[in-house]
Amino acid sequence: MRLLFDQNLSWRLKGALADLYPESVHVREVDLATAPDSTVWAFARFHDLTIVTKDSDFHQRSFLLGAPPRVIWIRRGNCSTEDVIRLLTLRRNSIDAFEADPEAAFLVLA
Repeated sequence: MRLLFDQNLSWRLKGALADLYPESVHVREVDLATAPDSTVWAFARFHDLTIVTKDSDFHQRSFLLGAPPRVIWIRRGNCSTEDVIRLLTLRRNSIDAFEADPEAAFLVLA
């Protein structure tokens, strides 16, 4: 699974999780740091990326439009980058099951 880390998450996630999620990118790497959600959505869809975000707007967009792209919504409030790394590492089985489900549009991780 290739991830697109949203602006509200650290760019350091890409390197820290490269062994688990190779070819993932952060929005700032692809000049989308200040882009509207619709542009980020279109980019992720075109490039077959799963959006990882703390922004409920993507969850709502996913609910309305369905996949692709898929959305992983981090619902941890004000947490550290290390907390997000741990979450995405420890919940790898859930993320793999999410990826394998052709009907799944979003996954909430708390």
